[in-house]
Amino acid sequence: MPCLATRVTRRAACLLFALLLVVPLSAKAADPVRIAFGDIPSVESLNFLIAIERTRARGVPVELTFFKSEDIAAQAVVSGQADIGVGTPYALLQKVGAPIRLFFQMSTLRFYPVVNTEFYQDWKDLDGQEVAVHSRGSGTEAIMMLMAQRTGIKYGKVSYVPGSEVRTGALLQGAVKATIVDSAGWRLLQEKGGGKFKLLEVGEVNASDEALFANTEFLETNAEAAGILAEELLNTWREIAANPAVVGDLRKTHKLLADLPVELEPEIVPFYQDSVAAGMYPLNGGSEAAVKDDFAFYAVAGQLQGDPATLKVEDFWTFTPLNKALDKVGRK
Repeated sequence: MPCLATRVTRRAACLLFALLLVVPLSAKAADPVRIAFGDIPSVESLNFLIAIERTRARGVPVELTFFKSEDIAAQAVVSGQADIGVGTPYALLQKVGAPIRLFFQMSTLRFYPVVNTEFYQDWKDLDGQEVAVHSRGSGTEAIMMLMAQRTGIKYGKVSYVPGSEVRTGALLQGAVKATIVDSAGWRLLQEKGGGKFKLLEVGEVNASDEALFANTEFLETNAEAAGILAEELLNTWREIAANPAVVGDLRKTHKLLADLPVELEPEIVPFYQDSVAAGMYPLNGGSEAAVKDDFAFYAVAGQLQGDPATLKVEDFWTFTPLNKALDKVGRK
């Protein structure tokens, strides 16, 4: 009996020791990747939501939180309240100097500056007037500031109104007279605006609209999760590029945007057809050349300080997660 008791005791001790080793690792693996998105769920974020569902299906738990603006989402990452952010926080990274790096270019700027022609006809008419953009530090704000600089005007006030659908509705209701919308919003304005809305020219603009960024320590300690997310973004972007209509089917499959207004449902496929045709979604997740385009654009827009030619890519970006993902899914 003593021998049996000893063997049982030893086995119990070994099992307890094994559990002590396994439990912390399992708990760590089960911790969700916290993503902060400075926007409201909408048609233009459907592709991202699809990629998130696919990432979850591969065993990576994701906790997605929507904030009212990109700058708040960026602050959540800087403060450690979120692991990954969505946006283009170049100004914040330059000012704060936090160990945060962008690592995946999700989309390029393809927005539509619109005015109510009952009040304005061109950029010069906006001198001293109020304009609405998505949020502080957003691509929409950068475009407005760039055009103010190019045309020699100064806005009287810049209002922050998150969500292209919201800004589109505000234009139709007369609450906003000058803002930027997406292609779906512009089509809706053409259909329901009675011909009173006009698109303002912006010329050639090459810059990121949305990108993923994270703390460098997170990217190192969660390299596998970050890599899977990058893979599924690439897979989803490429599938949509091959057939934009698939977005409508995938939305139903994953039961996404259940509260989307009925009148916006017909806009889903045309929006992605337009976006794909415009090259809005990079099929390789970004490059050093794309980052240098960002430097040039955001410097002119006033969100980056100094000569853009002197800015270093490595001070803002890391391509390690993207390159590992591209090694698996292939480059295009």
